[in-house]
Amino acid sequence: MDSEATAPLLLEGPLLEGGLVRLEPLGHGHADGLAAAAEEDRSGYTYTWVPSADRVGDYVGVQLARREAGLLVPYAQVDRASGRVVGATSFCDPRRRPDDGSLFAIEVGFTWLAASAQGSGLNTEAKYLLYRHAFEVWRVGRVDLKTDARNGRSRAAIAKSGATFEGVLRNSAPSRVSGEDGKLRDSAIFSVTDREWPSCRAGLERRLAEPRSAKSRAV
Repeated sequence: MDSEATAPLLLEGPLLEGGLVRLEPLGHGHADGLAAAAEEDRSGYTYTWVPSADRVGDYVGVQLARREAGLLVPYAQVDRASGRVVGATSFCDPRRRPDDGSLFAIEVGFTWLAASAQGSGLNTEAKYLLYRHAFEVWRVGRVDLKTDARNGRSRAAIAKSGATFEGVLRNSAPSRVSGEDGKLRDSAIFSVTDREWPSCRAGLERRLAEPRSAKSRAV
């Protein structure tokens, strides 16, 4: 079989930069910064799997392998003000049309932030940058996001990014909660469609234009 015919279709994820956050294509050079970010305060990661410092090297390796398989476009989140790596995010689960292989939908996921970066506005801007690239460069019809249905903080943050809640998929994924090994979780599903993107974009731009004192209270 022709090797070109079986090669994965890779998505190119360029550097994405805003006023608060810079999304850099993930590399091994981000490992030390991610390790420090992950260990600031782990009490808020109940429903989100975040690698411990000693597992960050393996985590980066796995994410890069997924990228090479065409499954993921991983990013490190960098706080522009300090230059520190403060977390990670990615495009994942790309879906393509069977007739021509064109991309029609993608998920934003594998997102986490250091405790010091939460509530700073970085998450809002990161979602804005990712959505904008997906809709305006890749021309997808849908971006979706999901989280443990019990994770109220994550669900609120996703809703504030302009995504619409679609429902809960029961027993849809392995639980990430400590002590729930082997159990399945319910996942809350959200999405933004291409028709909704203009109003979603306007809403995010209004939020990002708010004074910093107000923005610092946003998720």
